[in-house]
Formats: sequence, C-alpha cells, structure tokens
Amino acid sequence: MTTTDLIVIGGGSAGFAASIRGHELGARVTLINAGAIGGTCVNVGCVPSKTLIRAAEAHHFASHHSFLGIEGSSKVTDFAAIIRQKDDLVDSLRNAKYIDVLKDYDNVRLVEGRAVLESKNTVRVGDQLLSAASIIIATGSRSWIPGTPGLREADPLTSRSAFQLTQLPESLIVLGGRYIALECAQMFARLGSRVTVLQRSDHILPLEDHDITEALADYLREEGLSVETGVQVESVERGNGRVKIKAVAGGELRTFESDYLLCATGRKPITDGLGLSDVNVRLSRDGCIYVDDHLQTSVSGVYAAGDVIGEPAFVYTAAYEGNLAAENALKGNQKQRDYTALPWVIFTDPQLAGVGLNEKEAAAAGIDVEISRLNLSSIPRALAARDTRGFIKLLKERGSDRLVGARILAPEGSEQIMEASLAVRYGIGVSELAKIFHPYLTQSEGIKLCAQGFDKDISRLSCCSA
Repeated sequence: MTTTDLIVIGGGSAGFAASIRGHELGARVTLINAGAIGGTCVNVGCVPSKTLIRAAEAHHFASHHSFLGIEGSSKVTDFAAIIRQKDDLVDSLRNAKYIDVLKDYDNVRLVEGRAVLESKNTVRVGDQLLSAASIIIATGSRSWIPGTPGLREADPLTSRSAFQLTQLPESLIVLGGRYIALECAQMFARLGSRVTVLQRSDHILPLEDHDITEALADYLREEGLSVETGVQVESVERGNGRVKIKAVAGGELRTFESDYLLCATGRKPITDGLGLSDVNVRLSRDGCIYVDDHLQTSVSGVYAAGDVIGEPAFVYTAAYEGNLAAENALKGNQKQRDYTALPWVIFTDPQLAGVGLNEKEAAAAGIDVEISRLNLSSIPRALAARDTRGFIKLLKERGSDRLVGARILAPEGSEQIMEASLAVRYGIGVSELAKIFHPYLTQSEGIKLCAQGFDKDISRLSCCSA
C-alpha cells in the first residue's frame, strides 16, 4: 500500500486545481487519471468549440457585413484542415496547461488508471492500493442521450464526436436548445450545413427571460437556421444514410430528416464504477455526488468537485471547487462555497452573458426589481461597427441602488459582463456605474448608458452629456 496525504480522482480542471493546491499546502498528493488528461474543457469542450466557432465567424463575416463599398467572399475548401488545426491547438494546450504543469509540482504523483474506492481512505487502481487521509472525487461528466425510442440505435453525434468529423455535414438536426446545442448549431450552419434545432420546451434557454430567448432565436433564424420549439420527439430511426425523426410540433405530427443528428440534451456525472455505493457516498436525485457547502460528501473525509457534483458546470467553477475541496480536506472545513456574482457566457453570435438574477429568478426570490434595457443601437461603438444586434438589461432592487443582475446579448457580450459581475459581487451601486468614466466608443460604455437609463432618457443625451 502506498500512503499519501491526499488522493485526487480525475485529471481535469477540478482535479488539477485540487492537486496544485494540495502541493501548495505542503501535502503529498496522488492524482489518479483515466483517459485523456485535462478533462472535458481542453479536450472536447471549451477549447475545441470556441476555436471552431471563431473559424465559422471568420467564414461568415467575409460576406455578411453592413459596410458599403466592400465585397467579400469565403469558401470552406478543406473542412478536415479546420479540424486538424483545432486538434493541434488542443494538443498544444493539453501539454502546456496540464501535462507540462505537473513537472513543477514534485509533491504530486500521477497514476494512470481507473480508480475504485475500497473505503473512505483507500483507493485501488489496478493492482495498486493507495491510501490517504482524504479523497477528492473530480471525475467530471459525459454527454447524456435520453431514452427516446430509436435514438441510441441511430448513433447520434455528441458534441465530442461532432468536433471530430472530417467532412462537413450537408444537413444536421440538433436535439436541444441550451448552450451546447445553440453554439454547435450556429457554428455548423455558418460553415455551410443546413441546421434544424429541435427544442422540447417552448423557448430555447428555458431558464432565461423570454425577451432574451426570443431575440436570440430570431437572430439564429435570420441566419437560416430552423429553430423549432415546443417539440416532443416520438421516435428516431436511421436508414439509407439518413436520420428520420418523428415529432409533435405545433400540435401536429411532423417528420424531420437530415444526414446527421447531434444530441445536445445535457450531461450526466461520471460516477459509475467508482465503488461509491460500497462506501456509502450519497448521490443526489439527478445522479450527482451530494456535497455540503464545504464540498464534503456524505462520508467524512471524502470530497467532490467539478461537474460530478452538478450545476454550475463550468471549467472555472470546477477549478474553484477543486481548490476549495483541497483546502477543506487538508485544513478542516474552514471555507464554504460561494457562487455570488457568478458570470456565465453562451458563445453564440450575438453572445449571451449573464450574472446574478434575471426577472424570473428575482420574482421567485421575492425581490421587486426595476429594469433598464438598452438596445445596442444606442451604443456609439455598435453603430460604428454597424452591428447593433442585441441589448443590455440591468436589474436593480426597487427603492435601492443595488444591482441584482445583468443580461447582455451582444456580439462581444462575454467581454462586457465582468463590470456588472464586480458590481454585484462588491456592492457597487447602479449610480456609480452611471457616472464612472468609460472610454468613448467602447462596448463597455453600454453598461454606463444602461445604468443611466434608470432615471434618464438616453435618447435625449448627447455623447458628452452621457
């Protein structure tokens, strides 16, 4: 038996953050990893998707812009080359940010293989038995395919396998209407696929306010995507190289056909084969590992972090949780997790970024809010760029100066959300956002203008007075 201070199971963002923090605290750490090191984000998630999205944008905007006197065109001549370039980037970042990083942490020992818990202090990897005072489970998640009749047999793509295609699909049906589905749908459509999105709920992004979701859906439809909502899929079948879906949409039984089917209906935690039930680690109703506010599971000394514990499932929250779990495991539950002012982004175009509460969430929490909404057509930078798609929406508590949430639908909304995040996190009042200096002709000026909109008519202000 090999004994260390901390065992970390999973070599993704949460696992690496936990291992590095353990090293910093002077612990001897054993990091156990099965499969490609680096986890979902660098291998099959954030990195490959965002570089392919940018490739699709480069192709799209060559011939889709609003400037007079400029004609351009673009042609996808070698889709496989786009995928190879994506693979090169993934390989480079996997080595630079994960494999090579371990060389700097001599207290972290990497063990390759599948881990099985034999007790709250021991883990078996093949013929090795490892022991530690504390264990952190950070095994991540995988794409989930629902039990719709014929769906599994139709061999649908997942976001993972979709990014490995070497031929661009002529037609593609995307099941799902949340962030992975929408990002993939627009990316393939811009590269030249005929794309149909089938979403079960009445709106894409069903947790968000309808003004946001309807605006984004309209922008996607303007680009030629077919976005169908309120769809109940009845069956799926594959034959003669085609996928056929029978579904109830708009109260009618309809048939949708395509060359490929991408299933983007959610992700499920990877907990099978870990021996969790044998050591009484409790799972939540949706199959995630249950943890308390210190990230400790139902078993003392066993912690969990990252996608395996459920929402929020972002690479940066996984890293935060891995760090926190290591601290609590080694120093005795001194810190609680805190997701106050957690920003998020959906990388469609326009991008949708948010922080804090939306209107529905504020109402559910019993918070009466005032709303200021600013169309991008009121932002000089957007006018100069001749791209006024989207709007900014700020929510403040009625009768106070407190910002409780923000939503930004804009071509670079991801780069604008942090100002609102800081305001929510540190209590910077809306009145402060309205008067602080913002460089002229920047997208960030939109936050200031929207903040001013709570008590002023922005249309009646000159650039200088604003």
